[in-house]
Amino acid sequence: MLKPGNSSGISSQPYIVITAFLAMMAIVGFALYGLPFFYDQWIDEFQWSRVTVTSGNAFSKLLVAPLFGFIAGWIIDRYGPRRVMLSGILMAGGALIGLGFMSSLWMFYFFYFFNALGYIFGGPLPCQVLISRWFGKNRGKAMGIAYIGIGTGGFIVFQLAAYLINNLGWRMALTCIGIAMILLAFPFAFFIREPDNKPQAGEKKDDTLPIGNVLKNPMFYLLALGSMCSIAAVGGTNQHLKLYLRDLQFSQVQAANVASLVLFSSIAGRLLVGWLADLFPRKNVMIFVYLVVATAIPLLLVPDFPGRLYLFAVIFGIGLGGEYMIIPLMAGDLFGVKVLGRVMGIVLVADGIAESLSPMMVGALYNQVLKGYTLGFSVLIAIALTGALLISFLPKNRKDYLTE
Repeated sequence: MLKPGNSSGISSQPYIVITAFLAMMAIVGFALYGLPFFYDQWIDEFQWSRVTVTSGNAFSKLLVAPLFGFIAGWIIDRYGPRRVMLSGILMAGGALIGLGFMSSLWMFYFFYFFNALGYIFGGPLPCQVLISRWFGKNRGKAMGIAYIGIGTGGFIVFQLAAYLINNLGWRMALTCIGIAMILLAFPFAFFIREPDNKPQAGEKKDDTLPIGNVLKNPMFYLLALGSMCSIAAVGGTNQHLKLYLRDLQFSQVQAANVASLVLFSSIAGRLLVGWLADLFPRKNVMIFVYLVVATAIPLLLVPDFPGRLYLFAVIFGIGLGGEYMIIPLMAGDLFGVKVLGRVMGIVLVADGIAESLSPMMVGALYNQVLKGYTLGFSVLIAIALTGALLISFLPKNRKDYLTE
């Protein structure tokens, strides 16, 4: 066990993993993956287009990520993740409560802005740094367990949302989910102890590159662009999945079952990738994950056959599960954990831009070209393959990187 820092709080490694698990479950599982389940409700009530309902996530992240991503990373590197996590949990939960009361487009964008802030301050970024600082040798496994929170939250929120929408309406459903997010994640984050900002096992002091040197090296941009491509493919597919199923005349419950299977399968994906990342070069694991995503999307375009959508859900879920968690593991290998907050703050800005624009692009192609998803999903497949190609140019380990 690593020695704790000087601040008061709970410092056991299991408690740290549980805290990250619950934060991921609330902010990513409930909010990021849960909100697209309400898109059809907003289309029906407000007569908004598919571009409009996906634009809340896009515009808010395009505004928030460049302004606050690096700042959040700098604060985490300097002061630790605890206070940042607490503020993010409150903003994300409050945003869903606010969306439950919205009555106009400006309110839609206003509360999505705070949801994006909550994601930056309380989601993957502080959790990645928290895990990376408390764990050395078993960092991949610890990250995998923490990221299971995303799949667990997504699985729960789809079933919960379908039940609440059918019985209480979408407004009360969003309000209840927002309250649940705060109650689940805030108490555990409140009592964590800030970790020491020291090199971990297997990481020498001089292995951690200054942030200026990181930004000058082309490997950083390959990592950022590669992750942007895969995030774009996953985000564009995931945010349109409910609307795609609606076109197939799926009910709320049927759509919830498919979406839940995606997130349930992502649990296996995170465990698998966490295990593989501790055994094999993380570059190879990253390419494998990106190819899994590129393999799953075509199943939405081929002629229907029994079990087609459930096969898609399993394969896509495995890729989705491993995708987000392999990025910080690779970044930690290349640049060290001391600057991981700032590095991932920048990468998350880039990923946020990709994840924001991709669903709008797919929606625009649907509305203006073929009145279907063939073109949009085909573009996403090409983007995912491009991401795998870019990652193939990264070095396999830090030794290769530091000697270049």
